Amino acid sequence: ILLIHPPVAKACEPPGGMARLAGCLKEHGVGCTVWDANLEGQLGLLAGAARLSGRNIDTWTDRARRKLPDHLAALRGSSLYGNADRYRRCVNDVNRLFAWKSREAGVSITLADYQDSRLSPLRSEDLLRAAREYASNPFMPGLAGRMEALVEEHAPDAVGISLNYLSQALSSFALIGFIRDRFPRMATVLGGGLVTSWLGRTGGRNPFEGLVDHCVAGPGEGFLLDLAGAGAGGWRFARPDYGDFPRGDYLSPGPVLPYSASSGCHWRRCTFCPERAEGQCYRPVPETQVQSDLRALVSDARPALIHFLDSTMSPRLLEHLARHAPGAPWYGFTRVSPRLADEGYCRALKASGCVMLKLGLESGDQEV
Repeated sequence: ILLIHPPVAKACEPPGGMARLAGCLKEHGVGCTVWDANLEGQLGLLAGAARLSGRNIDTWTDRARRKLPDHLAALRGSSLYGNADRYRRCVNDVNRLFAWKSREAGVSITLADYQDSRLSPLRSEDLLRAAREYASNPFMPGLAGRMEALVEEHAPDAVGISLNYLSQALSSFALIGFIRDRFPRMATVLGGGLVTSWLGRTGGRNPFEGLVDHCVAGPGEGFLLDLAGAGAGGWRFARPDYGDFPRGDYLSPGPVLPYSASSGCHWRRCTFCPERAEGQCYRPVPETQVQSDLRALVSDARPALIHFLDSTMSPRLLEHLARHAPGAPWYGFTRVSPRLADEGYCRALKASGCVMLKLGLESGDQEV
């Protein structure tokens, strides 16, 4: 199985969900390769921009082109992030090069977004058109050759694309269109958070039959194991496998290790939240496994930061981390709770490596 993380998402860390899928598949003896097409596509587009020449380039774009190696080095270093103005100039220059390379296609690309003036990711007919007209996607000239090389090397029976954000939707369908055209016998599987939301609205029916073979809601481990004939009965959360990711290429000041200590949400009472609307079950990874996973992953990757991907880190998980430091600085999302008013508890979290907790506040009152 070939697993693909499509453009565009922030290329500052490996996709944690795909690393978890890869770990599960490999644990059950299923051949699996992971391709971060988002990172590769963005770097490829920028490399093409760096080769720009001619009279049509304006002064600011030409300056951005010449400074691109310095900008990428700065984004992968630490000093840039201490100066907001320098950081802003660097990101604006990189985004200027994306805009220059994608302007003829009528597309606006940045480090974090993808917008097409002709097509909307909110319309299914536009997604199908993106698949038919895949050659017009600015990423495809670079990604098509790489896809062919991966298929030739690994001969996958199926390809799985993880679609989590609207900014990935049009490029995901361009990749699917290319795969259907070039490798029509390969099974296509579409999953991820955005697909889960779509299936919640269709009652589980595949809205792209004829193009996509399978759409999967929620965690994909069980479905992929069944598809591979490995049997999904009794699957558990496996340790993520980051072996296929080019760790040094991400645009962050040191390796970031994403890790999910659960799927779903332990709270599940917020009326606005898709976790509740889609009926996703809460499945925590046992604390002892979290501890052993992180010990092994930190020893191997030596991350500058651990990013907990949980929808909300549960009080039980936070208590465990406060007692058992994971071995690297970490941050994540959690709910406001009286426990966070306890200074001793907060100091214990800090001592364990916690550098930030993101807290969400919501109101049913639009004015608030």
